[in-house]
Amino acid sequence: MIFNCIACQIFQNDIYEWSRDHRVHHKFTETDADPHNIKRGFFFAHMGWLLHKKHPDVREKGRTVDCSDILQDPVVRFQKRFYIPLVFLFSFYLPTMIPVWLWGERAWFALLTSGILRYTITLHITWLVNSAAHYWGNRPYNCFIYARENKRVAWWALGEGFHNYHHTFPYDYSTSEFGWKLNITTMFLDLMATLGQAYDLKSVPADVIEKTRQKTGDGSLTF
Repeated sequence: MIFNCIACQIFQNDIYEWSRDHRVHHKFTETDADPHNIKRGFFFAHMGWLLHKKHPDVREKGRTVDCSDILQDPVVRFQKRFYIPLVFLFSFYLPTMIPVWLWGERAWFALLTSGILRYTITLHITWLVNSAAHYWGNRPYNCFIYARENKRVAWWALGEGFHNYHHTFPYDYSTSEFGWKLNITTMFLDLMATLGQAYDLKSVPADVIEKTRQKTGDGSLTF
């Protein structure tokens, strides 16, 4: 929850809204009901979808996606209720004041670098998953969808660039068949599983991946 406040911030919404939009994105991908439909252009998928009203289909069909399970988590409910104060605390106030407290940095400089600059970079790296990872790369698992494998996005987004795999097998917690390769997110989830904070992690059997690759892939190398 804290990491969400630090990374996703105001323009990507709280855990509940982000999860809801992500489920809608997967169920209605590449249609008008997709919140960041890549068919509407790179800029729209990257950040344009946040700059104007949602397409009516996003609202209408989005209501058909059940997200009640997410709200069963008390941490999600807490963050949803206090999202704006939490964002300013973890994303701006603490990143600004910690350098001031620990090594006497000037407050305005800390705000510009640890606050605003970090905020901007983090947003655009995250948005590349919606834009670049649907625009450039190969499609070894499903050549009939826009989502692609993009190593550069995987590197910068801590493992979220294996997007053709993710859209082909959306239930795989790792979003990749390669475990920890270029995937710090998987490392973190595995650590949380060891600590008992993540559970019921699903993955795809190797034979299912291979059959899918042979049936719908574009024949390109997967890594």
